[in-house]
Amino acid sequence: VSYFATCSCLSNRQMFPSFFRTIPSDAFQVRAMIQILKHFGWTWVGLLVSNDDYGHHAARSFQSDLAESGGGCLAYLEVLPWGEDWPELRRIVDVMKKSTARVVIVFAHESHMITLMEEVMRQKVTGLQWIASEAWTAASVLHTPRLVPYLAGALGIAIRRGEISGFREFLLQIHPGEHFNDSVKQFWEHTFQCRFAPPPAGQADGRERLCTGRELLKDAETEFMDLSNLRPEYNVYKAVYALAYALDNMLKCKQGQGPFSGQRCGRLNQLEQWQLVYYLEKVNFTTPFGDQVSFDENGDVLPIYDIMNWLWLPDGKIKVQNVGEVKKEEVRIQENQIFWNFEFKQPPQSVCSQSCPPGTRVSRRKGQPVCCFDCLTCSEGKFSNKTNSMECTSCPEDFWSCSQRDHCVPKKTEFLSYHDPLGICLTVASLLGTVISAVVLGIFIHHRSTPIVRANNSELSFLLLVSIKLCFFCSLLFIGHPRLWTCQLRHAAFGISFVLCVSCILVKTMVVLAVFSASKPGGVAILKWFGAVQQRGTVLGLTLVQAAICIVWLLSSPPKPHKNTQYHTDKIIFECVIGSTVGFAVLLSYISLLAILSFLLAFLARNLPDNFNEAKLITFSMIIFSAVWVAFVPAYINSPGKYADAVEVFAILTSSFGLLVALFGPKCYIILFQPERNTKRAIMAR
Repeated sequence: VSYFATCSCLSNRQMFPSFFRTIPSDAFQVRAMIQILKHFGWTWVGLLVSNDDYGHHAARSFQSDLAESGGGCLAYLEVLPWGEDWPELRRIVDVMKKSTARVVIVFAHESHMITLMEEVMRQKVTGLQWIASEAWTAASVLHTPRLVPYLAGALGIAIRRGEISGFREFLLQIHPGEHFNDSVKQFWEHTFQCRFAPPPAGQADGRERLCTGRELLKDAETEFMDLSNLRPEYNVYKAVYALAYALDNMLKCKQGQGPFSGQRCGRLNQLEQWQLVYYLEKVNFTTPFGDQVSFDENGDVLPIYDIMNWLWLPDGKIKVQNVGEVKKEEVRIQENQIFWNFEFKQPPQSVCSQSCPPGTRVSRRKGQPVCCFDCLTCSEGKFSNKTNSMECTSCPEDFWSCSQRDHCVPKKTEFLSYHDPLGICLTVASLLGTVISAVVLGIFIHHRSTPIVRANNSELSFLLLVSIKLCFFCSLLFIGHPRLWTCQLRHAAFGISFVLCVSCILVKTMVVLAVFSASKPGGVAILKWFGAVQQRGTVLGLTLVQAAICIVWLLSSPPKPHKNTQYHTDKIIFECVIGSTVGFAVLLSYISLLAILSFLLAFLARNLPDNFNEAKLITFSMIIFSAVWVAFVPAYINSPGKYADAVEVFAILTSSFGLLVALFGPKCYIILFQPERNTKRAIMAR
């Protein structure tokens, strides 16, 4: 059971099946150092090791454990030579000086550090944070005034300090009268500067006083009595007690209840090595100092280290102080007690690249260690909400990344709103058209008995005004948040209203032609096909055809609300998809067919006598109507988002105003401002 052998090679159970130790393996020391690096955020460090098993095992462990933990990278790894190989030392120190790593870990012995520091002083390499392995953490030979400016503030790993109860009392009982052997004799003579016998003739050693044996150890000032820093001694204590507990457990074994074959127990007078190994593996006790002692499957003890710091005292000396501990994977450091040998008395930064903040991702630099990277801002629509993200995450469909790219926010929504300036303008225009249509209808109803109203088929005029009013009103269905019912109703209402409107115009034109034809010889028979009932039936029939088209469309593939996230990546466009392009095309085609027929018939009737003829007005209104809807198709196809709805509303309003003004503007002008022309005599005179 070793108390001082730290080489990680001794953990090989195949080679050393009966080896135990109460001092942690160097492999644990490496992990403890990595924990310290992670605690201070030092991810870019240099490593110096001695050219022996101690250094080589430490280097291998450091490289593998550092990569496994993801705690950082090695800026360089150098092997310190034995002896005064100054060219090699000069090269190593030059590497340290040129490196951007500000933290240097040294796994080496005191002798290596002495020669290394000679070269460090020669090149005046300052501003480094040294981390010492257990081998030189407390090396007083390095506490010289020349080295203090370079090594002050160093951190180091030390084996656990402990307290052994009763140890001081035991030491005070040592007396040459009771324990007279060479060791006690030499100790006593050295402590009290005396001799038990006169020196041989001619061999004076400066100690003329003879020892009496009555000297008191408790009054002596000697390092021997300084029990404040028991480190190897504490491990000896634990090793002895581990053996004691193992033997005690073996002796307590009762025959027939033993752990070995046949339930046998081990016998002290016939002790086999493997039997004692068995009991050592089962040892588990706690020291009075509070440390648990047990061995793992490799014979290693639970690793506990003290973290030491080299304090630069005002008198220029170095004091190695305890500032924390590493126990298993837990690090506890009293940072307020650490002395930092830097300008602002703060721990240095030692990173190859600064951490990538949220909103960015890590981009590895080609051919360099993983700790060296660039930070790239996340692209639009992606985010990262933690430091050093390797990838940016896409936002959910209805969300978009904020300007900092560190979180997602709901996408802006877009539709033709009643609160939007464009929506307000179109709403006002729609309501204005509806009011004007109602006013014109009221004027015509009030003057329904006048010749100009009666001469232009008053019933169809009233129905035409109602249909124009419906056209204005249905445009409001295109404004506001798209709902299922508004999406399905808007195109149906638009299609039926316009067919009703154009049907009235078509029938009016046909009636004008029929009346004129009836004035010719043999033309009276034509009028029976254009009576009031036939006119109503024709308008109703033409309108029902459009209604049937709308019903088939709505049943087969109806329009529905849709969230369009493809046109604009940073916003959601709420729109109504028409469902069936064929259905929408048939609806528009039917309106176009009736408009073309109305235009052709009105064009044929343009030269008829004025008293029967409004064909010129119908021709003009149909030109406006057709021009608007011909321009509508390409504008609608190429308009994004809410502007497609705005284009359709604009087309509805423009064509409705065109029909209203062209067909009823001149008549209202005569009725209101030239009533003398609204008489039977005036009309007959024309």
